[in-house]
Amino acid sequence: MIQDNILLIISLLLGVSMLAMLSDKLRISYPIFLVVSGLFISIIPGIPDIQLQPDLVFLIFLPPLLYAAAWNTSWKDFWKWKRPISLLAFGLVITTACGVAFFSSYIIPNFGLAFGFLLGGIISPPDAVAATTVMQELKLPKRIVTILEGESLVNDAASLIVFRFALAAILIGNFNIWKAEANFLYVVALGVLIGIAIGFVIYSIHRYLPTTPSIDTAVSLMTPYIMYIAAEHFHSSGVLAVVSGGLFLTYRSQDIFSYSSRLQMQHVWDTVVFMLNGVVFILIGLQLRSIINGIQEYSIIASIGYALLITLLVIVIRIAWIFPNTYIPRLLSKKIRTTEPKPTWQNVLIVGWSGMRGVVSLASGLAIPLTLSDKTPFPHRDLILFITFILILVTLVFQGLTLPWLIKILKVHSEEDESQLELAVRLRLAEASLEHMDSHYSELADNDAYIRVKERYARMIDIAGKRLNMETNAAEAPAFLPKYRQMLIDLVAIKRNELNKMRHNNSFPDELIRKKELELDLEEARLHK
Repeated sequence: MIQDNILLIISLLLGVSMLAMLSDKLRISYPIFLVVSGLFISIIPGIPDIQLQPDLVFLIFLPPLLYAAAWNTSWKDFWKWKRPISLLAFGLVITTACGVAFFSSYIIPNFGLAFGFLLGGIISPPDAVAATTVMQELKLPKRIVTILEGESLVNDAASLIVFRFALAAILIGNFNIWKAEANFLYVVALGVLIGIAIGFVIYSIHRYLPTTPSIDTAVSLMTPYIMYIAAEHFHSSGVLAVVSGGLFLTYRSQDIFSYSSRLQMQHVWDTVVFMLNGVVFILIGLQLRSIINGIQEYSIIASIGYALLITLLVIVIRIAWIFPNTYIPRLLSKKIRTTEPKPTWQNVLIVGWSGMRGVVSLASGLAIPLTLSDKTPFPHRDLILFITFILILVTLVFQGLTLPWLIKILKVHSEEDESQLELAVRLRLAEASLEHMDSHYSELADNDAYIRVKERYARMIDIAGKRLNMETNAAEAPAFLPKYRQMLIDLVAIKRNELNKMRHNNSFPDELIRKKELELDLEEARLHK
C-alpha cells in the first residue's frame, strides 16, 4: 500500500524537484523531465510496486489541477475566443476519441470498440500545464495562448465524459447511444449549475465573512473538492463543476481577496500543482514495470508499435482537424470574418503542433478499475496504461522540444508590444494617483513628503508618456533601464545583508527583522517581474 512507502515517495519527489531545477536551468518544460523521470524510476532495481486505489485517483488529483487551470484563465479572453476553443475542446476531442477507438480496435487483436473508446477518452485531451510551461518563455500571440489554455481547460470535461461512458459500457456490458446523448446533456448542464452555485457560496464566504489570508487559502484548497464531490453525488460532471465554478470565482477574485491573500494563495497553489504533477508521474513510474509484465497477451515490441502508431494518428488528426475548422467557418460566415481577425497558417500550425498530453491522461489511465464487477482482472488495463505513457512520452519530448524550434522557424511572435502595454497601464495608474492626491489631499500641498510623492508620479507620467510617443532616445533606453533595474536589485541585496548583520548582532527584535525581510521579498519580487 502507498502508506507503507511514504519515505520512498518523498525521496522521489525530492528527485523530481531537482529535475525541475535542472529544467529551469536548461529552459525546458518541467513536464518533459517528469515523464522521463517516470521512465527512469521504473528501471531502478528494487523499486517496489505501489498501487493507488483507482477510485481515489480522480478525487485526489483532478479537482485541484482543473481548478488551478480555471483560476489562471481569463474569463474575458476565454469568452472572446469561445468558438475556436469549443471546436477544439469538444469537436476535436470527440473526433480524436472516435478515431482512436476504431483504429486501435482494428490494429490490436481482441481489443474491442468499447476499449478503443476508453483509450480514446484517456488520450484525447492535450494538457494545460504542458502547453503553458513549454510556451512561458516564448512571446506568442495572445490569441494562440488563450485558445490553447481554454482548450486544455474544457477538453478534460469532454474527454472524461467519453471515458466514463466507455467504462460504463465495459462494466455493464451494453451501450445505448440515444440514452448516452440524453445523459450527456444532463451531466453537462447539472455539472455547470452545481459548480456555479457552489462558486457563489464560496464567493459569499470570502466576500462577507471576516477571513484571513490563511483561511482564504484553506478554503480555496477545499473548494474544488467540494464542487467535484457534490457534482459526482448527483451523477453529473464533477470536472465541469470544478471548471465552471473556478471560472466564476476567478472572474470575481478582485472583489473578494486582499493583496496578502492573493500572494499567499498564488504561492501555495503553485506548489500544490507542481507536487501533484510530480506524484502522478512517480506513480506511473513505480507501476510501469508491473504494467509491462502485465501485458501478457502482446509482446513488448508489438505494444510499443501499437503505441507509436496511435500516437502518430493522434498528431495527424489534430493537424488535419485544425486547418479546415479554422478556415472553412470563415468562408461560410460573414460574422466570423468581421469579428475575428484571420489567423495566419503559421499560427494555426503552432496550435496544431501544441497537442502535448500530460497529467490528466495519466490520472485517467490510473483510474481504470483493477477488476470488473465479477472480480476478474480488467481486460487490457495494462496495455491501455502502457500506450498512454508512451503517447505522453512522445508528445511531451518530441513535440515539446521541437515546438520552440518550430516557432522560431515560422517566425511566430506576439503582435502586441507588451512593454508598450505595460507603459500605458503605468501611465494610467500614475495619472489616477495624481488626480486623487489633488482632489483629496490638497491641504498637504506644502508638505515635503507630499511634494516628493507627487513629483515621483509626475516623473512616471513624463517618462511613460515620452516612451509611448517614441520621444525617448532609442539607444538610451536599452542602456539605461537594465542598469537602473540592476541598481535597485543591488540595493535590495545591500539592505538584506544589513538585516542579516542586525540578526546576528541581536540589536533588534527578530519579529521586526522578519517584517522588514518580508518587505524586501515583495520589493525584490516586483523588480524581477
